[in-house]
Amino acid sequence: MQMIDLPGGALRYRAAGPERSAAPPVVFVHAFLANGAVWSRVADLLAERGVRSYAPDWPLGAHSVPLDPDADQSPRGVARRILVFLDALDLRDVVLVGNDTGGALVQFVLDTDASRVGGVVLTNCDAFDKFPPFPFSVMFRLLKGKHRMKASLLPMRSRVLRHSPLGFGLLSRNLDADLSRSLIEPALTRPDVRDDAVRFLRAVDPRDLLDVSTRLKNYRGRVRIVWGTADRAFTPALGRRLQGAFHDAEFVEVPGSRTFVQLDAPQVLVDQIADFVERP
Repeated sequence: MQMIDLPGGALRYRAAGPERSAAPPVVFVHAFLANGAVWSRVADLLAERGVRSYAPDWPLGAHSVPLDPDADQSPRGVARRILVFLDALDLRDVVLVGNDTGGALVQFVLDTDASRVGGVVLTNCDAFDKFPPFPFSVMFRLLKGKHRMKASLLPMRSRVLRHSPLGFGLLSRNLDADLSRSLIEPALTRPDVRDDAVRFLRAVDPRDLLDVSTRLKNYRGRVRIVWGTADRAFTPALGRRLQGAFHDAEFVEVPGSRTFVQLDAPQVLVDQIADFVERP
């Protein structure tokens, strides 16, 4: 893990792959209550193919370094933090890979400043006014308070509950117990991390993402949508609709995968990202 100081607070990130690569760099954007560790297998496989990638712990509830209390935790504020990260490392022609909440944040990035973004790969993610879709919309409401969040997460110390539909079970069929436990620990044990997470949830407004969707056609870089078809929340129909919101986007189905394609079908996702970054 490396750390970089950014306005609003420090950021931890994982870097994998050769520092000098002919391929454009890949930057991952994860879900709420997740961190960069969910991309580890994909990052390692990309590294074997000579692709450099970065997996930051964005301040979405599973991060270990809290933000400054006055940091902008709105979705657009987090998108600006992504852009500041790209600028700080002087990453250019970046391929942004977004999943779940991270896919929404990538859309906010494109709507804010796409000058460093050379391409986009979106897996199952929020889109339009599905920010988030049912049943996660209900779960988000239950977490909109530091004490409520802690009370809701305490039962998730049980692996059975964590991997059930009440926890991460809707997101992946290939969950690792140690990984899923590590995703809930920061919000359980750190009041300042819970505060960051709650401020983000309270700032989420589906109307904002719906508004962003009306301008996605303005992005003229390459877009590939890699969608798990066994997802009951982020349905294939939502992915197809998102494809149509862009000027020219490819759509790739991943049979059997749920939301976290990076866990359920890492090799498929790696092949899609590698093909995407290696193609002229």
